[in-house]
Amino acid sequence: MKSLAELQAIREKTLGRINLRKEDESEVVRVVIGMATCGIAAGARPVMLAFMDEINKRGLNHVTVSQTGCIGMCRLEPMVDVIMPGQEKVTYVHMTPEKVARVVAEHIVNGRPVEEYTIGAAEDK
Repeated sequence: MKSLAELQAIREKTLGRINLRKEDESEVVRVVIGMATCGIAAGARPVMLAFMDEINKRGLNHVTVSQTGCIGMCRLEPMVDVIMPGQEKVTYVHMTPEKVARVVAEHIVNGRPVEEYTIGAAEDK
């Protein structure tokens, strides 16, 4: 059993981490990949791995990669949302591992979405 002082120290340390995470979230770029059955069947797993590899290769510590369930537009899978701080999310559709490097370089690094890969471009066809 830990003493009351040890438990208080653990509590303060944990709260400090939570507060630090909340402050840092305003600077974090989020890449969210649809990994429901439809996304996985369409090839989302290699896309996710390609994002992780490209982000690690470039040393982009301010970018997180996560997954989500079905968004309901299975015909457009694999789908990826890129959420930049203070901007609207951009949804990329029919993603492939080959498209990932361009999205990372142009959108995440330079702030310019790759329009031809977005949901808007797919819907215009």
